[in-house]
Amino acid sequence: MFYRETDFQETSLGKIPKDWAVVRLKDVSLDFVGGGTPSTLNPDYWNGEFAWMTSAHIIGATVNSGQKYITKKGLENSATNLIPKNNILVATRVGIGKVTINRIDIAISQDLTGVIINRNEALPEFLYWFLTSNDRRLKSLAQGSTIKGILKEDLSRLCIPHLSLEEQKTIVGVLGVADLAVGKTCEVIAKTERLKKGLMQELLTRGIGHMKFTHSEELGHEIPEEWEAVKLETVSLGFIGGGTPSTSNPDYWNGEIAWMTSAHINGRLITSGQKYITKKGLENSATNLIPKDNLLVATRVGIGKAAINKIDIAISQDLTGVIINKDKAIPEFLYWAIASNEKKLKSLAQGSTIKGILKEDLSRLFIPKPHIPEQQKIAEVLSTVDRKLAVERKVKAKLERVKQSLMDLLLTGKIRVKVN
Repeated sequence: MFYRETDFQETSLGKIPKDWAVVRLKDVSLDFVGGGTPSTLNPDYWNGEFAWMTSAHIIGATVNSGQKYITKKGLENSATNLIPKNNILVATRVGIGKVTINRIDIAISQDLTGVIINRNEALPEFLYWFLTSNDRRLKSLAQGSTIKGILKEDLSRLCIPHLSLEEQKTIVGVLGVADLAVGKTCEVIAKTERLKKGLMQELLTRGIGHMKFTHSEELGHEIPEEWEAVKLETVSLGFIGGGTPSTSNPDYWNGEIAWMTSAHINGRLITSGQKYITKKGLENSATNLIPKDNLLVATRVGIGKAAINKIDIAISQDLTGVIINKDKAIPEFLYWAIASNEKKLKSLAQGSTIKGILKEDLSRLFIPKPHIPEQQKIAEVLSTVDRKLAVERKVKAKLERVKQSLMDLLLTGKIRVKVN
């Protein structure tokens, strides 16, 4: 089905097969249509039968519904225009670079331009894949100082490859299969995230197998009678701040001691350093080494993020290390208790320029405290779901790399698909 092309020509798009051509977007289009927004002050213009959208409504390859709905009066008394279904919508102001295919007739805002496709020359789906294969292609057309935008004239002159409709259709089919695989994985991730959120809510308030509950004034909700509501300091041995060794001193960096900022928190566990510092860097700065199997909480940049450090690691000023009293709590349970308190943590932040949480305020954060055996059970359930999420996210990342590779190869003609 696939074969490697060997006969190329140099063009403004780079190397493409000799039997392809380079044309302007206007050469495969019938019109370029702008948009507008009916006055939000006139209720006669809204809640009607015509779908309408801004660029914020573009979240995938197709649009199948309106972001809002306008009336015939709204359509007739504003700059908006109705774009017939199965054409291309391009974000040419806010959200520049976003592209979608409208599967319904839809009116558009001033952020968008509707490209009416000549189907004797190009497939909307092929143009969608080409335009989204490199977001710099559209962004480079933007001009303006305060609000950047792409003029219709500049969009119309964009160079695109021109190939037979049969080959376009075959390429679209291959990329559609890859996109479907990514979409299915996204659905699994979304379902698993909803499951995790529901389990967190249930297990961290109701526990496992309890029948009697009492209202906790400190937590603001019911908890099992056997549980306590305690301050974080009650189950901790200390709260340790961090710092950054001078970046101008090479003797402080590229050593053997793992070091990190809050930007390195991308999941439940920390297993490596973001960077590495030397013993001199550790001794001659405000950073501190947090022993493994404790909690790292973002108390400045990225407030609300938390992780368990599975290695000894030094931390920046964005983080606070919570040294856990293992006789009273396990790190895995405390992680979930902290993770469920993101809004509360953010509410503790103070300061004008750079907001932060004081150690004293973090130490006084109330958390639920079941007995350790139940902490272990709750943590294992939530961690199992979290591991499934991590696996699915890796699958998604791999599929997205495959899809991008296919786009790079098929849309440049390096790899061709045999057309019957």
